[in-house]
Amino acid sequence: MKVVKRVVKKIAAWIDSDVPPAKVSDEKAIDWLRILPFVLMHVVCLGVLLVGWSPFAVGLAIFLYVARMFAITGFYHRYFSHRSFKSSRVFQFIMAVWGGTSVQRGALWWAAHHRHHHRHSDEETDVHSPTRHGFWWSHMVWFTSTKHFTTAYNKIKDFARYPELRFLNRYDLLVPILFALAIYIGGELLAVHAPGLGTDGPQLLIWGFFVSTVVLFHATFTINSLAHVYGKRRYNTKDGSRNNWLLALITLGEGWHNNHHRYPGSVRQGFFWWEIDLTWYGLKLLSLFGLVWDLRPVPARIRREGKYSGRT
Repeated sequence: MKVVKRVVKKIAAWIDSDVPPAKVSDEKAIDWLRILPFVLMHVVCLGVLLVGWSPFAVGLAIFLYVARMFAITGFYHRYFSHRSFKSSRVFQFIMAVWGGTSVQRGALWWAAHHRHHHRHSDEETDVHSPTRHGFWWSHMVWFTSTKHFTTAYNKIKDFARYPELRFLNRYDLLVPILFALAIYIGGELLAVHAPGLGTDGPQLLIWGFFVSTVVLFHATFTINSLAHVYGKRRYNTKDGSRNNWLLALITLGEGWHNNHHRYPGSVRQGFFWWEIDLTWYGLKLLSLFGLVWDLRPVPARIRREGKYSGRT
């Protein structure tokens, strides 16, 4: 009977992420039942062998990768985690919903963990430090553990006061499920009304949701697992953060990680014009329409310090 209750409780956590997890003695114990959806998403990507491909389906996958990466980098990270600019309550909710389609949990959970990372970067308590815990743990295993499943609301009090954000955070599977359903229905409609595109519901679902999301997962995770190991250090920070131009390209600017750890309050992570930061360009564009404002710049003293650091 106890086993049944335990299983029911874990399944309930798929629906309600505020359900307290079971107490474990090993903080690295993996909750296999809880992460089953994460594992299945990778397996379902093999469905491309059954549904084939079309230029439209692949194009949608690429578009959704970029658009959702922007939600993660621009809002989950630079807004909710660091408050590097301001926005309205309505627009922050819209972007929290859009970020939720990335299946990287709720904005509050994401930001709370990231704030902890900056306080303890590459220390033993940094839950995804590759230098402390190894590549795979820092890349993706850390969030599969029972210990790191819950949201530390005490670390995100400023945004946790909004009930709509707490709702999205608590029921974090709701948005991805509805998003996947919308993609499938869209594909079926296109099959009927635009057959020339050569797509349908199953194909669009596999490429537009599963493949795009899994690639987005691992691109995002490289900042944890690789950006503290490979690259150049412009600034002598207390951690091992590094600037990596390739990671910056695939994550829309997050790869300028040593810059970011030197001054995390800036809305820009590419501190100099030659450091491509697509997220910064996107936020600057949104500011022209009044959707975001008070974008915090890189202080001149930080620029000077970095300019003459030798970029080792």
